[in-house]
Amino acid sequence: MTDAATPARYDFAAAEPRWQAEWEARGCFAVPDVPDGTKPKAYVLEMFPYPSGKIHMGHVRNYTLGDVIARHKRATGHAVLHPMGWDAFGLPAENAARDRGVHPAKWTYANIGAMRAELKRMGLSLDWSRELATCDPEYYGQQQALFMDFWKAGLVERKESWVNWDPVDGTVLANEQVIDGRGWRSGAMVEKKSLSQWFLSITRFAPELLEALDGLERWPERVRTMQANWIGRSEGARVRFALEQPVDGIPEVEVFTTRPDTLFGMSFLAVAAEHPLAAAAAARDPGAAGFIAECRSAGTSEAAIEQAEKRGFDTGFRVRHPFIEGATFPVWIANFVLMEYGTGSLFGCPAHDQRDLDFARKYGLDVTPVVLPKGGDAATFTVGDIAFTEDGVMINSGFLDGRDTASAKRAAIDALEEKGAGRGVVNWRLRDWGVSRQRYWGCPIPAIHCEACGVVPVPVEQLPVRLPEDVDFSKPGNPLDHHPTWKHVDCPRCGAKARRETDTFDTFVDSSWYFARFTAPRASTPLVAEAVNHWMPVDQYIGGIEHAILHLLYSRFFTRALHGMGKVATPEPFAGLFTQGMVTHASYRTADGRWLYPEEVEIAPDGTATAKATGEAVTIGRGEKMSKSKNNTVDPGAIIDRFGADTARWFILSDNPPDRDMEWSEGGVTGAHRFVQRLWRLVSNAVADLPAPGTGPGEAGRALRQATHRTIAAVSEAWQSFAFNVGVARIHEFANTLEAAKDADGAARREGLEALARLIAPAMPHLAEELWSMLRPGGERLVAELDWPEADPALLVAESMTIAVQVLGKLRATIQVPVGADEAAVVAAAEAEENVRRAIAGKPVRKRIYVPGRIVNFVV
Repeated sequence: MTDAATPARYDFAAAEPRWQAEWEARGCFAVPDVPDGTKPKAYVLEMFPYPSGKIHMGHVRNYTLGDVIARHKRATGHAVLHPMGWDAFGLPAENAARDRGVHPAKWTYANIGAMRAELKRMGLSLDWSRELATCDPEYYGQQQALFMDFWKAGLVERKESWVNWDPVDGTVLANEQVIDGRGWRSGAMVEKKSLSQWFLSITRFAPELLEALDGLERWPERVRTMQANWIGRSEGARVRFALEQPVDGIPEVEVFTTRPDTLFGMSFLAVAAEHPLAAAAAARDPGAAGFIAECRSAGTSEAAIEQAEKRGFDTGFRVRHPFIEGATFPVWIANFVLMEYGTGSLFGCPAHDQRDLDFARKYGLDVTPVVLPKGGDAATFTVGDIAFTEDGVMINSGFLDGRDTASAKRAAIDALEEKGAGRGVVNWRLRDWGVSRQRYWGCPIPAIHCEACGVVPVPVEQLPVRLPEDVDFSKPGNPLDHHPTWKHVDCPRCGAKARRETDTFDTFVDSSWYFARFTAPRASTPLVAEAVNHWMPVDQYIGGIEHAILHLLYSRFFTRALHGMGKVATPEPFAGLFTQGMVTHASYRTADGRWLYPEEVEIAPDGTATAKATGEAVTIGRGEKMSKSKNNTVDPGAIIDRFGADTARWFILSDNPPDRDMEWSEGGVTGAHRFVQRLWRLVSNAVADLPAPGTGPGEAGRALRQATHRTIAAVSEAWQSFAFNVGVARIHEFANTLEAAKDADGAARREGLEALARLIAPAMPHLAEELWSMLRPGGERLVAELDWPEADPALLVAESMTIAVQVLGKLRATIQVPVGADEAAVVAAAEAEENVRRAIAGKPVRKRIYVPGRIVNFVV
């Protein structure tokens, strides 16, 4: 019964901050950089957020999933490292400076403060003493020191590279920032420009990055496949095509191909707009120059090129075929060839490549089939609008005729090498990582340009190279370029006047080693060997599938480079990876096209929607990723205000399996809140009638004890295996059992209720503490400090089994019999059932079939 002093409802608004303060006061989630090793380690990490200013439901889901794992690991005897930081550099802060007149640092740190406060309200078991932001000089100064180590190891290169250049903003743009050929911010026509850029030599690690994917058994197969495709190992040949007449001292064009077997099907050679042959053509022909200018104004991402119309310009140059005596083919400039991939050129075999076929049909080029489908007729086989890209038998191919595709490839490579016209090679799609960015709000690249000494590193004792605070964003381009003093320094080698590097690092550099820095975030060196080698690799990493390639690949490269330099014992950063699904919500739109927020919409019982303010009809869209552009977002802060953090956490866990998208719904949240209140009433109504803690349960409570221990086993498995929705379901079932067992043995009820409080702790930690404090008033230990409950194996063994009873294969009854009952006893019990007797009545039983532990079937 409820004590007179016990409130009628659980006051989450008072309880949640109280327990958060208690956890912090006791240091429940803090661990030393180098633990004593008495406990096994568990490093749990969620991808750190960009400080946009507000947390969203994607954050709530990501960090709740990680927190369940971290709390469960801590309770099961692990020393848990569970830190938080901020991916704080990047363009949004610089844009805010331009648009709002606020310094990027002020904008960023204000956002960090707001988001930190919101995340703390969620009750996450984070070691906040390890908090870092990538824009802290203490962090990026150590990153600059790491860059020096990479430079000394030969993993840094400065070279010319073609980039997207916005002439108005005066900056390099990523491919994704070029929209319809224009800068995403200025709207200016983008130019292709060759600039000196800084690169990290990730390609040196391509073979081992690919090979090691097989060992990442706790990574999603989809992510491993995406990385393998991005690294892109391919075997083929480099073929040298001699020019019919050398052009500007260029005697030949080298092409990489994975299909040397199809060389006899060649009809053209294509080069990128930035290829030296294209430049030679432009110098002779204004038409070529104009076409190159058009190519340079278009998007250069693979996606943009794939979607664009395939266009070309005939340079008038021709190349000789390596196998066909006297045959020459035209050289075209093509908008689908990228200088940065392969050799910046390709040979076109239209019959067996769809892109080449589309190009050939457009410009009336020859289409000669050289691979015949197995069983096909060489005399009649032709290629129409669909290229034949499968393996087959060679035709129209001279010495290759009659060979299958695989042997033809080998024979073609042998012939190229014998003629000195090419060689067999392994090619990689992966390119070195260009890390230069022409913007202010990033980690300064620690290099100095001297006319006499060239490019030299900043001395380590001068690190960090700090960003100047007095910058002017009123001018286009990189503020570091036109700062009056910051870039002017003396050369550290010769003392002459020199210039700082004004490019800053790609922000992916910041996130490629933060997980290692977390192991000793206050150290005066980038890494502390004892700490990083104790905690690394991260045991469980959690984040979105959108980071499957770049962030994860760069992090793997960084860790392998550090491993090679002897700074980290592990070559891989993340032993386990989990990619959670998105949080989705229906969208709401008025007839005039305005998007409404969910709280602005009234949903009627019949499912129709109207705008609360105007009463106008609203169209309900499908559930899709929450997006500010469609106003279908839900503010986590408002949910916590209204229902509490535990309700939000419970709902996040209770819907779909966590790797699938989940639909946020008002009904689901209110249902989760009702369950929170239900558990609180379940315990608060029972505590006065329970025996003292430690009272041994009697035999009369065995059935309830069995339910308790089976639930412990099931929920334990669910919490440690990401089957969180299953754990939620088992706890719901257990709550039903406890409610139905009001008259059961008191000690067994206490055991069950105490187990309940501890089992919900990873998911609803505040409520768990509240229930435990009622069950163990005055107790010295919090639930966050308790060991995980263990299931008694003796209580997990079933004492009876359910047997289906059929007559002529039709189910007539089910019976409960003791485990281990012999066949005669089971058949007799089945035959005694009323429904069975009725089905058999008056009919002789010809056969009694017993499938042990499952079915009895009577054949009559």
